[in-house]
Amino acid sequence: QVQLVESGGGLVQAGASLRLSCAASGRTFSNYAMGWLRQAPGKERVLVAAINCNGASTYYAASVKGRFTISRDNANNTMYLQMNSLKPEDTAVYYCASGGSRYYTSRLTEYDYWGQGTQVTVSS
Repeated sequence: QVQLVESGGGLVQAGASLRLSCAASGRTFSNYAMGWLRQAPGKERVLVAAINCNGASTYYAASVKGRFTISRDNANNTMYLQMNSLKPEDTAVYYCASGGSRYYTSRLTEYDYWGQGTQVTVSS
C-alpha cells in the first residue's frame, strides 16, 4: 500500500521560509516522478512543482519559480519543497503526489497517489 505523508507546514509571516517534506512508502520511490500541489480555499488544486524520478528535471509554476525548490532523496524515499520569500497568496493546503511514470506531468489526473496534505499559512 502506497503511503505519502507530508510534514513541515505551519504559520509564518510574509518573507519567511518553510521546508515541506514528503515521506513515501509502499513502492519503489526512485521509479516515479513526484509533485507538490496546493489548494487554496475556494480554489482548484494546482501543480506547484514536479520532479522526475532521478531528480534531473524539474517543473515550477510561474507563481513560485525562483522562490521554491523541489528536490528528492531517493535513498531515503523523501521529497522536499523548500519555500522561500513566502507570500500571503502562498497560503494553501500543500499535497505531495506520486506520478504514474518516471517523468513528471502537469496533468493532475496522472498523479495516482496523494498525501493528506499539510497547511501552510502566510500572514501579511
